[in-house]
Amino acid sequence: MAQKPNIPKGTRDFGPLEMARRNYIFSTIRSVFALYGFQQIETPSMELMSTLMGKYGEEGDKLLFRILNSGEKANEAPEKGLRYDLTVPFARYIVQHREEIAFPFRRYQIQPVWRADRPQKGRYREFYQCDVDVIGTDSLVSELELIQIVEEVYKRLGIRVCLHLNNRKILAGIAEFIGAPDKIIDITTAIDKLDKIGLDNVNKELSERGLSNDAIAKLQPILALQGSNDEKLATIADLLKANEIGSKGVEETRTVLDLAKDQTLPIELDLTLARGLNYYTGTIFEVKALDAQIGSITGGGRYDNLTGIFGLPNVSGVGISFGADRIYDVLTELNLYPASMLDATQILFAAFGDDELRYALKWAKQLREANIRVEVYPEPAKMKKQMSYADAKAIPFVAIVGGNEMQSNTVMLKNMTTGEQTQVTIEQLINKL
Repeated sequence: MAQKPNIPKGTRDFGPLEMARRNYIFSTIRSVFALYGFQQIETPSMELMSTLMGKYGEEGDKLLFRILNSGEKANEAPEKGLRYDLTVPFARYIVQHREEIAFPFRRYQIQPVWRADRPQKGRYREFYQCDVDVIGTDSLVSELELIQIVEEVYKRLGIRVCLHLNNRKILAGIAEFIGAPDKIIDITTAIDKLDKIGLDNVNKELSERGLSNDAIAKLQPILALQGSNDEKLATIADLLKANEIGSKGVEETRTVLDLAKDQTLPIELDLTLARGLNYYTGTIFEVKALDAQIGSITGGGRYDNLTGIFGLPNVSGVGISFGADRIYDVLTELNLYPASMLDATQILFAAFGDDELRYALKWAKQLREANIRVEVYPEPAKMKKQMSYADAKAIPFVAIVGGNEMQSNTVMLKNMTTGEQTQVTIEQLINKL
């Protein structure tokens, strides 16, 4: 007996229902991006390893999928890899095409990415990201627009969310405050896991990464800081008042919160938010669903010199990424998909014989010209079989073609929900549907 075929762990097949749901997510996000003047680009699925390596931090680099070249030996370093995210390829795109671009450049990108991660709920090895970025300006108005985009996308999807906000400059200031400025990457990598592994394990990891007991102790009140955004900002501003980079981060955060004060979206200053990617330098965001336990469903931040790695220094950008697969899981869990999202068949033509089938094909063409979604059962099978097919696909109406009705351009229309049958002309059928 042949072995049942399967797919790699961390990947999924998507049938018609799943695709309808995914397309609903993509079209909703795409329409909001367009409202703000963003234009779409695409980049290749694979990039050179020299483009990818060193941009995602120590742990991110381990999750890169390497691609062996044809004829390459397994112990040779691959020169290509599947993209880990859309931001680094975007920075490479900016540098490569800078002569064709008017700055500030507003782009969005909806494509799959790959990570050699351990598959679990809400975490896949192949998944889609929906990115939107502004590059070529350091104005914090761009942060406001991203917050507005988050609010509008989730309002349209019907998901209640909270946006968590921090600034990498604040985190750099905290690292200096606790006496460990050279450990900023270790600190952010560890505290970024606070929600996942808890405070005790974060402290254990900080110790393993070489932080002194005194530095870890000084960090605890900051990690436990509670209160309103203004109260937390005032406390951290006082702690970092003698610290130049930390104070700058506080001021940027205060400006963003002030710009966003009229938004109805809940915004929480979260000083434990770190986002482990090395390229962030300013504001960082994460968005979490309030009614589903699934982790971050949107995240991003400002990067001041990502293009500098590729030879174009001092170009600031900011962006966010919507995790389509996690959004899919939240919408499914909360049963928030609208019934109208399915571009399903509206009517099936069922024919008794070959002559009737020819009439069905002709009339189906008329209906399609009227923008009605139609199927014709491809053979004059037993009527019970054709009706069972309509039931299985939840097609609401069946037009039965047969007998003398053909000569008068009429069919017997069956409502598959009520079972009611009425004789109608093709013109009446078009009007009805």
